[in-house]
Amino acid sequence: MAPSRFDDKILSYGDVVLRRSDLRILSGPFFINDRLIEFFFAHLSSSDGDDADRHLLLVPPSISFWLSNCPDGSLLLEAAAPLRLRDRDLVLFTVNNNSDVALAEGGTHWSLLVYERADNVFVHHDSCGGLNLAHARRLYDAVKAFVCHDGGVPAFVEGPTPQQKNGYDCGVYVMAAARVICQWFEEGKAEGKWFEALEAAMGEKTAANLRLEVLSLISSLGGLC
Repeated sequence: MAPSRFDDKILSYGDVVLRRSDLRILSGPFFINDRLIEFFFAHLSSSDGDDADRHLLLVPPSISFWLSNCPDGSLLLEAAAPLRLRDRDLVLFTVNNNSDVALAEGGTHWSLLVYERADNVFVHHDSCGGLNLAHARRLYDAVKAFVCHDGGVPAFVEGPTPQQKNGYDCGVYVMAAARVICQWFEEGKAEGKWFEALEAAMGEKTAANLRLEVLSLISSLGGLC
């Protein structure tokens, strides 16, 4: 049987390969997959200057997932070492509620875990009432030792997050929040963290508009041919 045209590769962007099926996800009311979040994170990273690149890190979903679910301490160390987490001022991790490492693209909910060195704190942003809290704490427990400096063990807090109104926009909320937080960081880290900017910038219209923006971005990069 011939492969479906939805499996056709439409764009290679860094290490990310997007397929035609990803466009359908963006076009309709569908759950955002790993590839689209990784693509958007890569785009945000490429928009930063060299200095920001050293101090700001957006961890791809596959790496965040492995850090959270790695079954062996030596493998965890091997996965964390290239990230140079102790050298970063701000790190963004995705959180997914899939706990089965054998299940590709599993899970039903995304949230965002942000480490900020200035206050030595992990902030969890969940657009669905803390649904991913246990999974976020699991990731926090896995990586907290890799960011420690003289400030001791970092704290973990739940951050204020605009709430989604449906069951499929969590990934878009993660992407939107990541963009707001990156802009906050690039603009000199205004007082009050990024919370106020997050509340002002996110909502149902933001989610719908961001889907269209990402489609337009893919098109601009030659991905709709």
